[in-house]
Amino acid sequence: MDLELKDKVVLITGGSNGIGAAMTRGSAGEGAIPVIVDVDSVAGNQLQSELRSEGKDCGFIAVDLVNAENCSRAVAETLRQFGRIDGLVNNAGVNDRIGLENGSPQKYIASLERNLLHFYNMAHFALPALKKSKGSIVNIASKTALTGQGGTSGYASAKGGILALTREWAVELLPYEIRVNAIVPSEVMTPLYKKWLATFSNPDEKLNHIVSKIPLGKRITSAEEIASTALFLLSGRASHTTGQFLFVDGGYVHLDRALT
Repeated sequence: MDLELKDKVVLITGGSNGIGAAMTRGSAGEGAIPVIVDVDSVAGNQLQSELRSEGKDCGFIAVDLVNAENCSRAVAETLRQFGRIDGLVNNAGVNDRIGLENGSPQKYIASLERNLLHFYNMAHFALPALKKSKGSIVNIASKTALTGQGGTSGYASAKGGILALTREWAVELLPYEIRVNAIVPSEVMTPLYKKWLATFSNPDEKLNHIVSKIPLGKRITSAEEIASTALFLLSGRASHTTGQFLFVDGGYVHLDRALT
């Protein structure tokens, strides 16, 4: 199936690692031009070089998205280099474990800056270009917004806010035919996920316990599976899909735990 993404410019925050890197590679594989926006300059440059060595175009802008001015600069630099923006994937974030007991008001605000505010900022600054292209926005949320996790108030509330913004923007941007959707991952094997597993005394036992609760296939979701859904939502094949939350998690959130 042709996703109609050839030569489309797709801005991907946190596009150097994990789910973001899978989306960067996937969009380049579809003939799109991914633009990585990430604070990790080493990984970003490596991924850009990898794709260019394969004859694929790819941009990279090294910025810290906590700063609103950097979000504006990332959009401006993308337009300077490529002249348009057809898709925005708001993906950057980290489960930073800022809870009620182990946090503080200041740490909570910092968590929202890391995980929520740049979603608004990137969409705000990219909006004029998206209006011209009748583009699409894909927001990456998390199951924690719906299930809770414990000890991570900042991240969970940020992801809840992302879901609310997805519906709000889908309504606000209807006159411009800009589609806005969210993907809600649960357990995805990424470098950050592996780092989290390593905090347990027996990582393999923890992983096996988690896997036993995933109904479809009893396995962890891959970053590529999240990326494939994002590419569909960005594409012309999803031309009448907006304001939706897509759960790519093997039924982890919604299917009866008794199945396991």
